[in-house]
This record gives sequence, C-alpha cells and structure tokens, in this order.
Amino acid sequence: MRLLLAALVVLFAMPTAYAFEPKVLESVVSLLPKWPGYERGGVGRVPPGTAPEGSAVAIRNQGYLVTARHVVAKAVDIRARLPDGRIVPAHLIAGDPATDIAVLRIGPDLPVLPQFATAILGEPVCAVGNQFGLDLSVTCGVVSAVGRSNTGFNPVEDFIQTDAALNPGSSGGALVDNQGRLIGMLSAIFTKGSDANIGVNFAISATLINRVVEDLIAHGKVQEASIGLQAEVLTLDERLQHTGLRVIAATGPSEVAGVKAGDVLLAIDDRRLVHPKALRAAVFLKRPGDTVSLSIIRAGEDKQVEVRLVGR
Repeated sequence: MRLLLAALVVLFAMPTAYAFEPKVLESVVSLLPKWPGYERGGVGRVPPGTAPEGSAVAIRNQGYLVTARHVVAKAVDIRARLPDGRIVPAHLIAGDPATDIAVLRIGPDLPVLPQFATAILGEPVCAVGNQFGLDLSVTCGVVSAVGRSNTGFNPVEDFIQTDAALNPGSSGGALVDNQGRLIGMLSAIFTKGSDANIGVNFAISATLINRVVEDLIAHGKVQEASIGLQAEVLTLDERLQHTGLRVIAATGPSEVAGVKAGDVLLAIDDRRLVHPKALRAAVFLKRPGDTVSLSIIRAGEDKQVEVRLVGR
C-alpha cells in the first residue's frame, strides 16, 4: 500500500510535458481597437473593464480572422499588428452577440492553423495572446474541463476550461494542442473582484467557432436552428436517480416527433444535459434541417426520439 501511495505521489508530482509549435505565432495577431473618446490601446487609456488591446486568429484564407466580439464590438477603428510587426487596417465583417464571436478581415493572407475539434480532458495546451497589450506571449496548462455551458459569460457557450494563464488582451487568441492545432479561441477569465488570472479560464471550442464563422462570412449572421423545447432542471431528489432536464413544453418539431411535457431529457446525441443552457448550446451547434437524437425517460422507460430541427 505504501509503495502504491509513493508511486501515486511521484506520478502526480511529474511535470506536464508541454510542447509548443512556434509556427502558431505566424497565425495570431494583436488587435488595436480605438474606442469612442479614448486613445488607441495602452493600459489606462481605455474604458473601464475593457481590455487594452486584443487578439485574433487566422481562421480562413484571404485574410479572415476570428476574435472575441467584445474586443471589437464598440470600436470605431480596428488595426491588427501582424507577427512581423506591421500594423494594418482590420475590417469587422460581422459579429454574433450570443456566442461573443466576430469575424474580421485584413489585407495580408496569414497561414491558417490546422484544427482539432475534440479537446481531450487533461491534455497539455498552450494559449497565445496579446496579454495586457504587450504583444504575443505563450502560456501553457492543461484542459481542465470541456463542454462548459453555464458560466454566465454568454447566452450560448461551449467552453473549454484551461488553467493556462490568461489576462486582459488575450481575448480572441488561440488555444492550441501539442501539435499546434487550434482547439479553441481564448474568451473569458473567471475572477473574483479583479481581472487577474486565477487559473480558471475559458476558450470557445473550435466546433462552435466554425459553426458561427461559416454563417457570419456567408450570411452576416448565424442561421440558428430551433427544436421547440422548453425545459427546467430536475429537483435534487430527482437527480438521485438520473441527470437531465424536465420538458415543460414541446412545440413545433419536438411535438411532431412525439416529445411530451413531463419527459425527462437526458441527452441530445451524445451530449448530456444538466442545465437549460446546455440544451440551447447543443441545438445551436446544429443547423436548420439537421436531425438530432433525444434520449428521454417517460414513465420510467428509456426512449430515443429523432427530431428534425427547423429555422429559429
């Protein structure tokens, strides 16, 4: 027993093997937004609660960048500082307030990072962003959690949680794995009374990024799907038996598919549900016309129901 405990101590004391691909730096830029009535960038020269600068990642060829919408939403002018130091104009194409994702475009065509849609719990990752407006820097940590959808930052969330240090200015930067693949976009810092990093930080998943970016480029807004469900959390007593949501009302496509008020909704496809915001996130990742599989319990029996989503 003592040998086992000693082995566990050694195992957990071993440092995580971080590996950073330097080419990632060629695909991330610093953003210099100009806010109404304030000088451009710089600590102390921006509205309270606003990052001094920001970050963005090359997401498509032909100069398309993705960033956090809150970095640029109210800016009257945006410039991007490229990896080689040049500063060029950046034009806002469109933004989605529900997910805090925005698309910009610049003249130069930067290399687009390969992407990996699945973040693996515990895997080493590195964050690249323009922290405190000091230009790009790299911090590393691990994936602390995946599928976070109830942090309170955005109406629709599909967050990867990481302990890689983030600070103001890193929003819109890249979260990459050991192979330099983009798995998320830096978005939010969970704090208590300050903007300082305390190791609970969030990046929007690559899956949600691509879902939103495609529509913003093609349509200027997200073509959101609807499932026609209203649901609430289960009581504590009910959660002793199972985890899910109670259906309050089923309309439109869900009603047609046979879902009924009182059903307990366990999951959409393979995504388990514990909060109503997780339900919206699961549907938001789909498109009108897609079919999803609902796992439900009705009168003690497990059921699978197929629902074809419609436009919201």
